[in-house]
Amino acid sequence: MTCILRSLLIAALALTVAAPPAFADIYKYVDKYGHVTLTDRPKNSHYKRLVKTWKGWQEDKGRIAMENFKKNRRKHTPAIRETARYYGLPSSLIEAVVAAESAYDANAVSRTGAVGLMQLMPATARRYGVKNRRNPTANLYAGTHYLLDLLHEFHNNLILALAAYNAGEDAVKQYGNRIPPFQETRRYIDKVMEYYRKYRNSSS
Repeated sequence: MTCILRSLLIAALALTVAAPPAFADIYKYVDKYGHVTLTDRPKNSHYKRLVKTWKGWQEDKGRIAMENFKKNRRKHTPAIRETARYYGLPSSLIEAVVAAESAYDANAVSRTGAVGLMQLMPATARRYGVKNRRNPTANLYAGTHYLLDLLHEFHNNLILALAAYNAGEDAVKQYGNRIPPFQETRRYIDKVMEYYRKYRNSSS
């Protein structure tokens, strides 16, 4: 566990991972006749931004509502810290994943069917013995255990572990143990790392 913690801290502080290449946003517009227009320069609010996910190109449904972010963070932080301590991972990292995944909403449900604080998919929940994905404690322990397993799988490479958490370990392996070329995954990594730096700095 000590080696993992040291590796994570070194990776986060040194920022040794090269920044992913920038991509222009693509927007989709469907007129009243059903004609589809794709562009990187939307003309009005009727254009919907597309994101590349592991399921293909989909319309961006927007961010999770943030009105209860602070209240839920205070509520779940003690359990997050206890879970992180149990698995020997930085609590600021687990907080960052929870913030990016669900904004601390234990009832959050994604468009792909992920549920809870760490957005467990049904297969992941079964893998770690979780019957109720909305149970905050069970969700945290399973999600953190999964992240720890991904860190082991990818030799403590935090960026690849996060990519696998978002897109699946098979996707990372499919692209030669590199970040899959999904905008959603790249944005997810950036978001988690931004929270991670913020939370780590605030606790130091």
